[in-house]
Amino acid sequence: MLNCKNFFSQLRARGFDFFCGVPDSLLKYFSVYIDGCHGGPYRHVIAANEGNAIALAAGYYLATGRVALVYMQNSGLGNCVNPLVSLMDQKIYRIPVLLMIGWRGKPGQYDEPQHLKQGAITPELLKLMGIPYAILPNQITEATKVLDRACNFMKVKEKPYALIVEKGTFMPAEPLRKSQESYSILREQAIRSVVEELGERDIVVSTTGKISRELYECRRELKHSCDADFLVVGSMGHASQLSLGIALQKPKRRVFCFDGDGAVLMHMGGLATIGVCKPGNFKHIIFNNGAHDSVGGQPTAGFFVDFLAIAKGCGYKTVLRVEKHKELKNKISILKKSKGPALLEIRVAKGARHNLGRPSLSPFENRRLFMKFLK
Repeated sequence: MLNCKNFFSQLRARGFDFFCGVPDSLLKYFSVYIDGCHGGPYRHVIAANEGNAIALAAGYYLATGRVALVYMQNSGLGNCVNPLVSLMDQKIYRIPVLLMIGWRGKPGQYDEPQHLKQGAITPELLKLMGIPYAILPNQITEATKVLDRACNFMKVKEKPYALIVEKGTFMPAEPLRKSQESYSILREQAIRSVVEELGERDIVVSTTGKISRELYECRRELKHSCDADFLVVGSMGHASQLSLGIALQKPKRRVFCFDGDGAVLMHMGGLATIGVCKPGNFKHIIFNNGAHDSVGGQPTAGFFVDFLAIAKGCGYKTVLRVEKHKELKNKISILKKSKGPALLEIRVAKGARHNLGRPSLSPFENRRLFMKFLK
């Protein structure tokens, strides 16, 4: 396995001093390592989405003439196809960037359903975009050779180059950045508090990651049917628009979107669309812990932005925030009664319990039961 310090030193020795991207579980040790102060001056930016990260790298190159490193999960390739082919490509501006891509869903390895298709097409997608790649070796000597080959290629061709990272490539590394402010409400407790207040015909759409897993476990514990819940796997940042599509077609039923801070930040323009459409039955709940909880706990900008002010500016009729458990039931009651679009931000503690399960329903079975419930 690669020692993060050794690999990072090799990157710094080759002039890399700007790193950005969106956290991934396969890259979590690398990203938490560079998030501290290691080895001299450099800049690390956790971007809202992968396309933003590519644009950041392009701006850095235009300003300095040096190549940036952009890291992401392979699902994030979908978010950055456009800037890679319409901005960075050799036929356009010829801007090199070193991509580090976590290979979730690699053929032959078990993974969650949302990663299987993307895992199968990752190499082919890079080929289709004309981006050469190499699988990053897990030994430093061989990794250095691959890194030299990538740097030489980018210098000569002025094109992006990708390093595909398999599971278990990096050794564990401890984060050095101090934890942001934490809150006493556990997200799983908050989800249960909301679920206990839902009506029989209320509809729930939950974002990808641990929020959907906790919702599923809560329903089972309470012996509720899961038919009212659409558990989004993958498609990070799109739960609110999926909820909006349902809310517009089911105006007499309340639609609750269970969202995360990282997911909202990834495609925050969706709030404006919700405000324009003015769905009176739309109830948006952001469980904000200031972290990418499902992929390693790297920080988001969730505690640095004012979601209430943003939602209000986008046309939400009601905006609420709760930070203490004793206030939670009252705020949920107000949210239920408020004309939408309405938003409740619940500031919760980082982390989840270690024995958190996963839904036993397949995505297709979830869809079938959910559509039956909507009818």
